[in-house]
Amino acid sequence: MGKSYLMTSESVTCGHPDKLCDQVSDAVLDEFLRHDKYSRVACETYVTMGLIIVGGEVSTKGYIDIHDIVRKVVKSIGYTHPKYGFDYNTCAILNAINSQSPDIAMGVDTGGAGDQGMMTGFACRETPELMPLPLMLSHKLVHKMKEVREKNILKYLGPDGKALVTVAYENGKPKKVTSVVLACQHTEEILNKAGTHITDKSRKQIIEAIAMPVLKKLADKNTQYYVNQTGKFTIGGPQSDTGMTGRKIVVDTYGGFAPVGGGAFSGKDPTKVDRSAAYMGRYIAKNIVAAGLADVCHLQVAYCIGKKEPVSVVVDTVGTGKVSDEKLSQLVRRQFPLYPQAIIKKLDLLKPVYQETACHGHFGRKGFTWEKTDMAAILKKAAK
Repeated sequence: MGKSYLMTSESVTCGHPDKLCDQVSDAVLDEFLRHDKYSRVACETYVTMGLIIVGGEVSTKGYIDIHDIVRKVVKSIGYTHPKYGFDYNTCAILNAINSQSPDIAMGVDTGGAGDQGMMTGFACRETPELMPLPLMLSHKLVHKMKEVREKNILKYLGPDGKALVTVAYENGKPKKVTSVVLACQHTEEILNKAGTHITDKSRKQIIEAIAMPVLKKLADKNTQYYVNQTGKFTIGGPQSDTGMTGRKIVVDTYGGFAPVGGGAFSGKDPTKVDRSAAYMGRYIAKNIVAAGLADVCHLQVAYCIGKKEPVSVVVDTVGTGKVSDEKLSQLVRRQFPLYPQAIIKKLDLLKPVYQETACHGHFGRKGFTWEKTDMAAILKKAAK
């Protein structure tokens, strides 16, 4: 990639059908962990017009009310009236959860990984969160959509929506936002007389209420705004599109700035390294960057099902490292626990914190153990 280029990332609202499914799957996981913190959960959710199917495999000593959990999640997202095409009161729910295979338990019970696969960690210096700027702006835009809707600032907004931000880079550094795409579900009251497009007034309202507070000095007179570019977005959510758990892995992780790992996160308990090792990967990469050992850090770790130690660990600082990538890889193996049970203990992953991760990204947010930089000073000293 050259020194000057454009990079784009997107995010989606909590009311997007795929994100609705992620939140249901993680709410189910959280409730099982509340009853039995050693529950083994692999929960998948599917949603379409008027129907939610919750399936998967579970091993637990607890019991939970799936129907009650699902309706609470859908209500909290904002699908509270038929005008949005989906309603928590009337949607049908099918519970298809069954027992988890004992073949998996044979490997996990001994402390091994719950599956094979490779997981990715990433951090960079573009934002205070040590995350890519286009992704953080996209997350903030969809969060602003939610805030503006819930506070009735724009009363016509619905729960579904997307944001996409393109940033111009010069000499490898982000400089300004060149374009913003906003797709906001809305009611028919803001359509023109022909019913084909939202009015110019409502388009301006959306830009001023959602985009401007987030972009601030990063946008200029040349920034392009595309709001509901087809003309209107009155049919949204599960009425317009099916949703499934795990289909927004790029949104959930690093917005295209790093390779994705082997699997999605939501609905999986932390014995699944798809989730726990990805969180550890972020923790490691963030601490390397926070320690000043690199400006950009990619990390990949790979596992074999039933085996404790990873089969590979590699660090790539894309030429920004203050020490060699080989030395950083060795440092990671010495300073961080990388087998599943140790990761779970280090990051305190048996607590019911997962529904909160299921919207607006798993990384770059306060309150999660994998976002701490408490190892930065130790790494800096050990690298000397």
